Amino acid sequence: MPATHIRRWKTLALTTSAVLVGLTLPTMTATPASATTTAYDSTYYKNAVGKTGSSLKSSLHTIISSQTKISYSAVWDALKVTDQDPNNSNNVILLYSGVSRAKSLNGGDTGDWNREHVWAKSHGDFGEVTGPGTDLHHLRPADVQVNSIRGNKDFDNGGSTVSGGGGSLTDSDSFEPRDADKGDVARMILYMAVRYDGGDGFADLEPDEKVNNGSAPFMGKLSVLKQWSDEDPPSAFEEKRNQVIYDTYQHNRNPFIDHPEWVDAIW
Repeated sequence: MPATHIRRWKTLALTTSAVLVGLTLPTMTATPASATTTAYDSTYYKNAVGKTGSSLKSSLHTIISSQTKISYSAVWDALKVTDQDPNNSNNVILLYSGVSRAKSLNGGDTGDWNREHVWAKSHGDFGEVTGPGTDLHHLRPADVQVNSIRGNKDFDNGGSTVSGGGGSLTDSDSFEPRDADKGDVARMILYMAVRYDGGDGFADLEPDEKVNNGSAPFMGKLSVLKQWSDEDPPSAFEEKRNQVIYDTYQHNRNPFIDHPEWVDAIW
């Protein structure tokens, strides 16, 4: 991780000279999310509020595991609602590229958009099975070609420019989304790690510090994902999407959108 990305609370513990170096680029320094409150704290999240570490993770797993599951074919129509362009109801906003594209252009051809598994479905080998393979909290519309370039790569900083990727970068073993999607990606990955812990017949998904995780049920890099979550807090689009999934489809929430500070509280 670049030195300029060290979190401010850690910077305070460094020597005076290191602090001065860090202060030369304040806009590049990630700040841990401050505590938030939501309308769901006294109801949906009541058994999680105030906890940290493994206790918080366990409580959130219990809470968000109560969900309605949908089929993979139903994901097509769901994404047309969850990811609708707020400025054009005929379109969806594509992950990674940020492009607004017609809802009708869903498919597998060049110029179409398809269903991107942000937690790559090969990482844990859950495929498109109802459950992790159809969970809307990590499924997003993406340009077919950009989706293919991302493939099943882990997430990390660096690489060369992705054609049509809106500023995304990639190399042989990792993918870096455009800045506006970095926090979204991090919170989707960490949701999956809390929701799917191996207790319901699926793989125990966990973030780690590696790339090239292959078919192992891991996704990296955790330190980079935490950084991205700090630097790109939840947007209005992300919050509305979370609400639509809760109200209309799965009836569960991504807790890291509601409480971004819980990322650091667990990891």
